[in-house]
Formats: sequence, C-alpha cells, structure tokens
Amino acid sequence: MPDAPQDRIPAGEAPARMPKVPTTRAPLGACDAHVHMLSGPEHALSGTHAESPAEIGGYEEWLTLFRLHLDTLGCTRAVIVQSILYGTDNTVTLETVERLGDMARGIVLVTGDVSDGTLDDLARRGAKGIRINYVHGGVLDWPGAKALAPRLAARGMHVQMLLHADRHMEEVAEDARALPCPLVIDHAGWPSDLGPGPRSPGFAALCDALKDGNVWAKLSAPYRLSPDWDDTDPFVRALVAANPERCLWGSDWPHIMLGGATMPDAGRLLDRFMEQVPDPGDRQRILVDNPARLYGF
Repeated sequence: MPDAPQDRIPAGEAPARMPKVPTTRAPLGACDAHVHMLSGPEHALSGTHAESPAEIGGYEEWLTLFRLHLDTLGCTRAVIVQSILYGTDNTVTLETVERLGDMARGIVLVTGDVSDGTLDDLARRGAKGIRINYVHGGVLDWPGAKALAPRLAARGMHVQMLLHADRHMEEVAEDARALPCPLVIDHAGWPSDLGPGPRSPGFAALCDALKDGNVWAKLSAPYRLSPDWDDTDPFVRALVAANPERCLWGSDWPHIMLGGATMPDAGRLLDRFMEQVPDPGDRQRILVDNPARLYGF
C-alpha cells in the first residue's frame, strides 16, 4: 500500500501526448539524458511526495507515452532519473530500464547506509549513478555522497546532484574535483538568480569544474530557470564553451513539480538546445558521444 493516501495530494499536469517534431532532427544515437518515469496507483508513492502523477492511467500508459516522446524527438537512448515522488523505492525506474533494454540507463536514490549487495544489484540492473537533491531535500547529503563515492566508482557509477550553482557550487567544487567518480550537475546548474549572469562566482566555479574534467553538466530544463528561455542562453553557452565534452542534454520529461512554470513542449526544448548549440560537432558530442561514454551505451 502507498505510504500516504495518494488521493490527498493534487496531481501534476500531464505532458503533451505528442510533442512537437523538432525542427532539426537529432543525430543518430541521440540520448535524452534526463527523464523521470511515473506510474499509476499500482506503484506506491513516497510518504513525503509533494505531487501525485498526472492522471493518464497506469504504468503501461506512462510507458507508451514515454516511448512516443523518445520517438518524436528522435532519441534512441535515455537516462531514467529516479523521481522524488517515489523516494528510495526505485522500482519504477529499474522496471523501465529493464523494459527498454540496452537503450536505457538509470539514476537511483539511496540512503547513506546502502549495502554493497544493494549497490551491486542496482549496478547489475542498469543503474549508473545515485542522485542527491539540494533543492527539494532528500535522503542523502553531500558528505554522505562523498562517503559513498569510492563504492560507486568501483561499480562504474557516479553522483548526480541537483543544486543552485550560485548558492552551493563554490562549497562543493574542490571536493568534486577530487571525487573518485564523476559528478553530474542537473539543469545547467539551476542558478537561483540569473541577474549576475554566468560570471557570478558560483556559476563560474561550475564552469571551471567542467574544464577540469571530473564534473559534468546537463543542459536541461530552461523553463525551471526562467519563464523566458532567452534568459538561459548565456548560461548554457558558457557551459558548452567551458567544456563541450562534459555537457549532456535532457528534456526533463514529463516535467513534474512545475512550481508555477508553464508546461513545456519537449520538441521545443530540443529546438532551443539546437539554437543554443549551433555547432554540429558540439551537438554530436552532447547528444551522442558524451552520454555514450558516461553511461556506457
């Protein structure tokens, strides 16, 4: 049974059933490196979930919608990031990785006391990393992730982190460089204040960390940074300029917990990426080569 009555928490907005076909087709082998998979009432939500999945049906309906999303965008690979709505129950994420086979990898949530046996099982089932969340909170903090890092590295896994770079990147940058596994930063560093621009100390620290090579950045979810996506262009371009071999792209589908933001169209998100990154070589790196290397496609 669910940890909390699911009907007491409002449902989120449903994504478009058919996103816009991107103006520029993604290159062969393109990866949507940041999506969340949801389900219906057959999968229990976390007792602390702030939103329920949109009411489009059960797991099979969500999987069908997800496949359509990938097909429309021209992505043949995907990274399923465990949704905060399910806490540390990674069932939906891992089931999706299994159903999609070699075209999918997973990022999971774990606690600091996770056993070696559990990590072995997660790695065997396609998990390539664990996620920590400085924006919404979670079950693992940065010291806990650092302690786990050697065990993750031994299994070919890494740490993925959601933070506001302008607030937190300076405090984690030095440790991130020395981490024995890669650190992947979500949503272009999600600066909480775009006013200072990409030269703000925290965002500059993120760019410097990309140059050093152990830190990666996902160029995802501009709609979370600003309702005017133009505002995000300087930040994305600064990350690509810092090191295009350490950038990834993700749609953030199905765009949960919008917090008042307008539901985006995933096809337009890919269009915006193509506008921000006009060089075909950089597009190939970010959409195909980089995720293939990091996630082992």
